[in-house]
Amino acid sequence: MIIINVDHLTINHAGRDIFRDLSWAIDSRERTGLVGPNGAGKSSLMRALAGEHIPDGGTINVQRGVRVGYLPQQVDLPAGGTLWNEARQPPPELAAVEAELNRIEASLATPAVYGDEARLNRALTRQEQALAEYERLGGLRHDARVRELLARLGFSPADYDLPTDSLSGGQKKLVMLVRLALEQPDVLLLDEPDNHLDLTAKRHLEAFIRAYPGAVIIVSHDRYLLDEVVTCIAELENGALTLVPGDYSHYALEVENRRSRQQQMYTAQQKRIQQIEANIKEWQEKAKADLNERYARQARSRQKMLDRMESRGEIIERVQERKRMDLQLEGWRGSNKALEIRELTMGFDDELLFLGLNLLVMHGERVGLIGPNGAGKSVLFKLILNQLEPLDGVIRIGPSSRIGYYSQEHQTLAGWLHRSPLELVRDVKPMAEGDAVAFLLKFLFRYDQLRLPINGFSGGERSRLQLACLMLQNPNLLLLDEPTNNLDIYAVEVLESALQDFEGAILTISHDRYFLDRVVDRVVELDEGALRAYPGGYTEYLQATNRLPVKS
Repeated sequence: MIIINVDHLTINHAGRDIFRDLSWAIDSRERTGLVGPNGAGKSSLMRALAGEHIPDGGTINVQRGVRVGYLPQQVDLPAGGTLWNEARQPPPELAAVEAELNRIEASLATPAVYGDEARLNRALTRQEQALAEYERLGGLRHDARVRELLARLGFSPADYDLPTDSLSGGQKKLVMLVRLALEQPDVLLLDEPDNHLDLTAKRHLEAFIRAYPGAVIIVSHDRYLLDEVVTCIAELENGALTLVPGDYSHYALEVENRRSRQQQMYTAQQKRIQQIEANIKEWQEKAKADLNERYARQARSRQKMLDRMESRGEIIERVQERKRMDLQLEGWRGSNKALEIRELTMGFDDELLFLGLNLLVMHGERVGLIGPNGAGKSVLFKLILNQLEPLDGVIRIGPSSRIGYYSQEHQTLAGWLHRSPLELVRDVKPMAEGDAVAFLLKFLFRYDQLRLPINGFSGGERSRLQLACLMLQNPNLLLLDEPTNNLDIYAVEVLESALQDFEGAILTISHDRYFLDRVVDRVVELDEGALRAYPGGYTEYLQATNRLPVKS
């Protein structure tokens, strides 16, 4: 059943149409993955569906009684609270009834009410009605439902007293998702709910979405998550929305097949058009030479045929290749032992983070480092980079290894935030300004951005800039800390391809399971202070640990 109908929607930003005349019918049970390149307008469309953005044209018709819940990309919680207090905030309707009950209870304690039988009876009647409404809205089970939802999203009672200030961005999103689910909206709009979640939290989120009784529209760059939960992909690109039934992998295959068919049809049609145009030219020349009206009629007839094809929109367009960054990580032959860690121990303030870690990364190996948030993965990288001193143990970098480091929070750009990309790349590798301009344009930066300060750049732009610098450094040992964060799916695919062609060793921290499956040949898990190794990618790791998800 269609519960939301988007009709010829237009949204304009800074004088530019993000999309125009976009239409979409949303079904009551569909789980839709909304994908597209950064800047395509996904978040703008989600805000419009949530009623938080007034479109510049068109309409969004929500069926009477259908409630829409929206989890935005950026979530913040007030300081000074706890996880429990924020999670148990009642929905607006329930909060209003609770406030009414409190007012009635306060009035019952006043002499003007309990001393006046008529007023007392009216207050008691209102209280009885409010209690019935409170029960109807689930007030009696509210705290139990909060505990149930928190457990389904991976929280334990030990987490309830965590201060909101200490929660990660991902945890804050999950707390807001609990509050949203308590309202039981018919449609959940989730804008990148998986950002900053570790692998365990992502599995809990996937189970929650699969079990949700209403419709779900989710913006995510996590292809594994999309494969696990969605029944349809909605691709928003170049102002157009294309719907493909199935999960992300089916969508990717269907898009490739569709583009291949279109190119074949385009080639065949162009061959036919060229033949017709050659015939027209030949008949026109014969008509001029022989003054023969029959040839002139044939030429006019064929020209009308071409004109009709064009006026009816029957001309097949050439397949437009997506603009992709030109990332080439070549690497080179280095030491056989690219990185060796022996009996490494680290901790802070008498609290041990890990004890006696051992890891050997050989030249040509691709190793994925996984583990829960807080296990010490980024600390391990800082130890390898000599930014921290271990309590004990040895770290050896191969004598012919040159490290290239990609930092999760773009720390490698910290000293350049008030400088421009042009200045940065020319510092990394001296080159003429024209060469630097040409190089940066290959990473999808606009010409007018190249002299702007980096602190005004988005997360995705900073990520592409980090990758550009990595390419200029020409390393043969890559330390990558969450390299797919902030990149859209198409940029991640370019990164994956570059890493597959890279001659050197790779150690990468990642919560992107699709990325791990495509890039690494060994997974090492850091958890509870120890490292455990598993051959293969992320799916093989799940098989080895008996954690393969079961789809409902």
